[in-house]
Parts: sequence; C-alpha cells; structure tokens
Amino acid sequence: SSGINAHDVAKRLQDFGFHAPTMHWPLSNAMMIEPTESEDLREMDRYVHALKIIRQEIQDVVDEKIDINDSPLKHAPHTAKLLTQDNWNRVYSRQVAAFPAPFVRPQTKIWPSVGRVNDEHGDRNLACSCDQIE
Repeated sequence: SSGINAHDVAKRLQDFGFHAPTMHWPLSNAMMIEPTESEDLREMDRYVHALKIIRQEIQDVVDEKIDINDSPLKHAPHTAKLLTQDNWNRVYSRQVAAFPAPFVRPQTKIWPSVGRVNDEHGDRNLACSCDQIE
C-alpha cells in the first residue's frame, strides 16, 4: 500500500552500513534476514534500530509526509560522490541520506560505491567478461 518494496529497504540498509539481505527468496518482493552466530547483540541492536528508522520512513510515505518519489528509500543508497556535490536537490537533508542513525559516523561509515541500479535488468541480462568457451 505504501509503494515501497523490498528493493527499497535493502538499498536503504546500505546507507546504514549493512549489506543488503537475500532478495526474492523464497517469496517475491521479500527479504530473508538471517544473521550469523558471529553477530553480537550490539550489532543486532544496530540492525533493529536501522529497520525501525526505515519503518518510520515508510510510514512517512503512507501518511503523505513525504512523496514516495522524494523519499530517501527511493533514492538509496546514497554515495559519497552524490552527497559531496554542490547541488543537493532532495527534500530531505544530506544528514538523513548519509548518517540516518546515531551509530552511522563519518569515521566508520561504509560508503556504497554506486547508487541505485536496475537489478532486474542485471539479473535478466547477464554479461560475462570471461574468456570464450570453446
């Protein structure tokens, strides 16, 4: 009902410094979140905190506080290159884009190297740079 999908949430998790979870398995438009035994409680608490913030961002779309096309969820992930350009044309702040939670700090930020890409196109149009198979 919000227009936000699993891809949007997965991409936004990158702004918090988390690797996107497995997508579309076993269900379409779903995420499979499966932390390993090596994740400590502090890391799990950070993950839950990120998900709660993302949930609030979804609610802001539902409540029409922000248009879906202007939402940080639809523009995630936010790269360092994008955030340091002179022209910032988003309705939300660079702070919301780059440092969406108190635990995301400049000293430890893991920056996504690229912004939003067309995942479906990439999944359906594989390109191989391997040597030719004879």
